[in-house]
Amino acid sequence: DILNILERRAPWVPVYIPPVRVQGAGAAAEIAAAVADFNSGELPPVDVIVVTRGGGSAEDLWEFNEEAVGRAIFASEIPVVSAVGHEIDFSIADFVADLRAPTPSAAAELIVPDRTELLHRLRQQGALLERCARQQLQTGKQAVAALARTALFREPATRLDLLRQQVDLTADALHRTLREQTARQARRLTDHAAT
Repeated sequence: DILNILERRAPWVPVYIPPVRVQGAGAAAEIAAAVADFNSGELPPVDVIVVTRGGGSAEDLWEFNEEAVGRAIFASEIPVVSAVGHEIDFSIADFVADLRAPTPSAAAELIVPDRTELLHRLRQQGALLERCARQQLQTGKQAVAALARTALFREPATRLDLLRQQVDLTADALHRTLREQTARQARRLTDHAAT
């Protein structure tokens, strides 16, 4: 069930299944070792570990109540989802895991996004980005149009001529002021020398 749901919802997600027993003598040690192996890097790197098995009697699910399994899950640096049995079944694995799923199928639905929903959200985000880009372009066009309507852009030569005239008038005024100041200072010096 888990593999079918993962394939339907997120076919791009790789799945690694270490060969461990989930029932019977030695199963608890194998489950604990697999969790530890994922954390040690001996198995391919993963984003989440799902400790799971389908329903069964309390005896069938007992391996998930063993201390070794609980300690391995608790010590895991990789998030662990426990999905053992059915909704009514609880084990120590459920209490030490980062997340308890009521069933293995629910675990698959919790750990990967739904492809259809994800595509819908991506389309919405794409449409939003397109609207924002169009709005920015429109704002830019309006700003350019406003600049084009200014005197500087409509009649740049006329505007430059006016600015040149202002510079010339200012320069003439400055020269006149300097001549007058120089003449005044010269008269003072002459008057001062005569006394």
